[in-house]
Order: sequence, then C-alpha cells, then structure tokens
Amino acid sequence: MHILIVFACYMASTARSAPLPQPGPLVEDQHFQEILQRSRSLTQKILLSIPDTHKSCIHMETLQLNSSENAKLVTMASTIGIPPAPVLRAISENFPLECSLRRMHEGLLLHRGLLSSVSPQLEVKDKVGDLMADVRDLAVQIKMMLKMVQSEASVEPTTAPVSLRLPGDYEVQVAAHLTLVQLQTFGQDVLRILRSLDRSEKEEDKS
Repeated sequence: MHILIVFACYMASTARSAPLPQPGPLVEDQHFQEILQRSRSLTQKILLSIPDTHKSCIHMETLQLNSSENAKLVTMASTIGIPPAPVLRAISENFPLECSLRRMHEGLLLHRGLLSSVSPQLEVKDKVGDLMADVRDLAVQIKMMLKMVQSEASVEPTTAPVSLRLPGDYEVQVAAHLTLVQLQTFGQDVLRILRSLDRSEKEEDKS
C-alpha cells in the first residue's frame, strides 16, 4: 500500500511539472511569425475600433457594449438568427494549432457575414464598412497560417450563409449590438492565442 501511495504521488508531481504541448516547429518559421505578427496588429486594430463602431451605429441607450445586461439577450440572438462564435481554447494536444486557426478563420467569416447582413439597414455605415474590411484582412492572414500547418487531407473551412430576421429597427439595433459584443469577445480570444504563439515576446521575456 505504501508503494502505491508513493507511486501515485510521483505520478501527480510529474503531471504538474510536465511541459505544455508545443504547437510544433513550424511556429518558429520566420514567415509564419511575420504573418502572425501582422495578424496580431490587425486583431488589436479590430478590438480598438469596435467601441467607436458601436457608438456610431447603436443609438439605443439600453444597448451598451460592456454591460452585464448583454447576457439577457441570448434568446433575442437566437430569434434574430445570430449563430454563436466558434469556441477557442489554449493550444494543446486536444486542441492543436490547426484546429485553433481553423476556428479563428470560421469565426472571422461568420462575423464578417453578420456585419454584412446588418450594415445595409444601419443609418451610419462607414465605420462598420471599415471594420468589415479589417475582419476580412485578418481572415486572409489567418488562412495563410492555416495553409502552412494543415495536412493535405484537411477540408477547407467554410461557414453557412448568414440570414438574419430583422423586421424592424429594434431588431437591427440588437443584431448590430450583439454582433459587435460577440466579435469583441472572439477577438480577445484570438489575440490571446496569437500572443502565446508570438516568439518575439518570448525573446523579450528572456532579455
């Protein structure tokens, strides 16, 4: 019994000290890192522009970007037809780099489709158009990284066409609001993962 206890403690300590799975040698590639850093810059630009975009096109005072009340609009999102964003997790053996990049790409296509669907019915469209362009550019960069890591048998990421139910101005406002709220959260997750892959930051940490 004593031996079993010692062995169990040894296994537990080994599991705690085991290094996290690495994304793979390709992440060290200079070209991959250049695309990664462009993607980080675009993601930061998107996150910085979301508050101004929200302010310019949402005129209902009850719809605030960073509000605890947003959780109560889940049913409304389903009624309008806004799909949830793909879930992003830290890269691991169960969630490899290819899967992470694929979900990033799918999520960006989804949000670009949502913005495209709601934009024509907004009174102010300029900032939404600029945001859509940045989301499109980021999707291009993510797809470039995905092509570098995916296997030949991988299926190209696609998203179903977005069709929103927007019978009136209230639904348009809620749809635009929820899209920006969801894009902000998704973008924060994207940025977190990209930062974990950026070797320039790791070099700075060592210096």
